[in-house]
Amino acid sequence: MDRKERTEQKMQKLFHSHAAGDEGADGEFMQILQGYIFGEVCYTGSLDDRVRELVTVTVLTTLSALPQLKAHVPAALNAGCTPVEVREAVYQCAPFIGFPQTLNAIAAMNEAFAAAGVELPLPSQKTLTGEDEDERYRKGLAIQAPLYGTEIADRYAWLPGDFAQAVPRFLTELCFGDFATREGLDGRTRELLTVVLLAALGGAELQVKSHAAGALKAGSTKEEVVCALVHAGCYMGIPRLFNALNACKEILA
Repeated sequence: MDRKERTEQKMQKLFHSHAAGDEGADGEFMQILQGYIFGEVCYTGSLDDRVRELVTVTVLTTLSALPQLKAHVPAALNAGCTPVEVREAVYQCAPFIGFPQTLNAIAAMNEAFAAAGVELPLPSQKTLTGEDEDERYRKGLAIQAPLYGTEIADRYAWLPGDFAQAVPRFLTELCFGDFATREGLDGRTRELLTVVLLAALGGAELQVKSHAAGALKAGSTKEEVVCALVHAGCYMGIPRLFNALNACKEILA
């Protein structure tokens, strides 16, 4: 297939629509956009359409690109994602982009679900039982420690007073306890999505590098991490893609 045929094939699969032509006020721009994303990048690298759409949903959530997020929720479903997988990809952005932006993304996602006939609320994926006060920390640390050791606690031991222990504990309890313990996405996928999330934020290259190493420990290959970042670059832009790749060079080269 040539580039035009690949674009048409991918647009039909993901959006059940034809690729852009000359119609509309900005047909030429849409042809450039679709040809690059759906005719080139989507056919480069090993990741399948399901994971690519989870990457897209994650980056659009991070960027607060809500109209595009609403368009890609049904595309993710068409690519084979379950509604729960899409929801978990959005939910786990919260510790990194904050709760307000995540709530906005959840609202957009739920509108798209409703339009697609998905019954809400979706099934709970919570595994925490509330058995004791330390459960969030204990179970979060069981996921965090094999990937990151004591990196955060060591790095912020200089904080004054209670914060030297509180800040690392908050991260363990929130990122890994509240979210990583949830079902609906496996740990390998969660770590891969975290890498592209941090890359899309911009200015978080230290964390991109750390989580790229974590993604490899969680089971992703170097090629898959690069593929996810390159795909994310369609939405976050080439400068942030290059910043992320440069930050991870010694890990991924």
